[in-house]
Amino acid sequence: MAMTLTKREHEILDLIANEFTSEQIAQNLHISIPTVESHRRNMFRKLGVQSVVGLVKEALKNKWI
Repeated sequence: MAMTLTKREHEILDLIANEFTSEQIAQNLHISIPTVESHRRNMFRKLGVQSVVGLVKEALKNKWI
């Protein structure tokens, strides 16, 4: 199932893959921690994964990172 992520979701995904914490991502992108967590939940839902490991695996499979 091909799913499209937003530009912001791709930015957050890249930072997650580089082991940034939610707090670090929020600071880096000048957004709130709840906003980061909301984007993360949306990516989990869109990609049908349950964890950050699943998220990164999908990103690698789709050559997003």
